[in-house]
Amino acid sequence: MFAQGADLNALARQAGTPGIDGLKIVWLAPWGDVATAHRWTNIIVHQTEGPAGSARGGAAEQAKNPTRRGVMVWVETDGTVYWAVPETLVPTHTDGANRNDNKYIDNSQTYHQANKDTSIGVEFAGNYPDVTRPPTEAQVAAWRILVKLLRARYGIPLDHVYAHNWIDYKDARYCEGCALATMAREWGE
Repeated sequence: MFAQGADLNALARQAGTPGIDGLKIVWLAPWGDVATAHRWTNIIVHQTEGPAGSARGGAAEQAKNPTRRGVMVWVETDGTVYWAVPETLVPTHTDGANRNDNKYIDNSQTYHQANKDTSIGVEFAGNYPDVTRPPTEAQVAAWRILVKLLRARYGIPLDHVYAHNWIDYKDARYCEGCALATMAREWGE
């Protein structure tokens, strides 16, 4: 099992490369002092159309060029988490929160607000060649801990965990990140 409550909150406030029970993190960029981190207020869940094994490469490329199109955190099909970007930098991972149709959620609070400047992006790899393939059991297990860790570190409310499709117009073939964002909200505190 993993650290709960006060233990997780204490770990979430540390600098460096803390070990989190139940979560394998490869630190390409260690945490700094949380007080100097960018002010993150949202988490946006993405799913890449890359094959199994692509999270490591995506994270490595992101680490080389942190502000390129991509995310801060990558999750492999085996549940390994890659922290790719210093938390003071802003990767480009959304199209500006352009969804304003209330199709999935009420977009009055997200339209042009839950964007790259306010949101940590978490990318789940491995749904190639079938974009509708769900996350693996290992990814779901990692997400269960990771979402709590991110929320504790940055003080992000549960209702600020979004699927990419909920805030941006995306691929019509599937709802990117919807299952994972829904799971996080259902797990609650």
